[in-house]
Amino acid sequence: MRKLQKIYVLLLFTVFTNCNEENTIGSVEVGEITGRVVKANSFEPIENAKITLSPTNNTTFTDANGDFIFEEAPINEYSVEASKEKFLNSFEPVSLESGASINVVFEMEISTALNNAPTTPKLISPKDGTIDLERSVELVWASSDIDKDSIFYRLEIKNDFNNDILKVGNLLDTTYVVSNLKFGRKYFWQIAATDNINPEVLSASSSFTILKDTGNRFVYVKVKDGNNIIYSSSLAANSTPVNTVQLTETTANSWRPRKNNTVNLIAFLKNFNNEVHIFTMKPDGSDVKRVTSNVPINTFNLNEVDFSWSATGDKFIYPSFDKLYMINKDGSGLQLIHQTTNGHLITECDWSNDENKIAIITNNSDGYDGSIYTIDTSGNLVTSIVSANDGALGGLNLSVDGNLLIYTKDVTSFQSSNYRRLDNRIFTYDFSTMTNTELQTQKEAGTNDLDPRFSPNEAEVIYVNSSNDGISLKTIFRIPIIGGAREGLFQDAIMPDWE
Repeated sequence: MRKLQKIYVLLLFTVFTNCNEENTIGSVEVGEITGRVVKANSFEPIENAKITLSPTNNTTFTDANGDFIFEEAPINEYSVEASKEKFLNSFEPVSLESGASINVVFEMEISTALNNAPTTPKLISPKDGTIDLERSVELVWASSDIDKDSIFYRLEIKNDFNNDILKVGNLLDTTYVVSNLKFGRKYFWQIAATDNINPEVLSASSSFTILKDTGNRFVYVKVKDGNNIIYSSSLAANSTPVNTVQLTETTANSWRPRKNNTVNLIAFLKNFNNEVHIFTMKPDGSDVKRVTSNVPINTFNLNEVDFSWSATGDKFIYPSFDKLYMINKDGSGLQLIHQTTNGHLITECDWSNDENKIAIITNNSDGYDGSIYTIDTSGNLVTSIVSANDGALGGLNLSVDGNLLIYTKDVTSFQSSNYRRLDNRIFTYDFSTMTNTELQTQKEAGTNDLDPRFSPNEAEVIYVNSSNDGISLKTIFRIPIIGGAREGLFQDAIMPDWE
């Protein structure tokens, strides 16, 4: 009987010992910790997140499903940490008992989740509603970031005259100078700020207005990408060009600017529907209006053609082949006032200040066999100045009192198919003495003087000088009408006017 009792006790001990061995490693009791790591909000699994048990510092990594497991972890109080680059570390407490299987889920936030956006930009200068600013304006604003992140700014400038928007991005400074703004126009600007972590923060809108009048007395043409573009400028005390303004668009061909101070408008020629017409604009280049319509401007060479304002600014005269027309500034009242008797083309015309005298240049279809004469407003011949000239003629301009006429002539009488001039010089005609006099401009040999115009006080002449090769740099000069040293004003420029 005692022997049977011993066997029974031994069996119980064996069973009890086997059951404990399933939850122990050696003499250490263990359990299991499983879990998953996902993105907060979207719950997408995060692969290769590092899972660390503290205080043992055992580690493992999540699989493609974001799952992990510690199969035989000693029973203990644990802090389980999930870490991954670009995410905030996440912690979960675990109290592991013998034989237990505990599952934990980590919802990891992106590392920038607690980052603060920059403050809303404050527009400092110019103050909202500022008027009469120069064409270059320094914009100043301020913003800050509590996290000390770099702030990137985006500037937008709109206006009150078209749908163009100036956009400048990735600015790190809090100032920006915007230039070549249009006279008399209102602009609106905003700043957006971002730390490239949070969404942009947009400022309020602020406005400013540019002064209305350019004050520029010189207008001229520059050639860019094959197009004539009209500019205006002033001159500093040392004759350096200042306040230069582009008046016509780069994509259009516009030339031969003529300013009238009475109506404060600039007239010019421009291509329109494969024809050349007279247009007007304000001195800032705005409010462009077409004058001519049914009868466009035409002659042997449209680069040489010229038209004229009336002194009052209410009318124009202009050539079209062998005819001279008069038209009102608003495009009404078109009338023929003169036609050549020999079929020659009218290339240039100019109208005296008292509107009683009109000077005309005519030539054949090649630009030669030219004549200069004056007519009255009824079209009657008054004075013949040059007739049957072999070489090129051009540059017609009457003095304010109508007693002097300035023009150019190629003294070589050279003729060519491309209308090249070899020695173009400036002359004046005195109506009282009926004499022609060459203006001594100190021009160099092999150059041409072109497109002369009287200065407003008529003490000087403004004109273009360039090599007679036709492709070299062209410079606008001025020189006293009684002779003296010439002075260069505008480089790479043609077709000047000074009012």
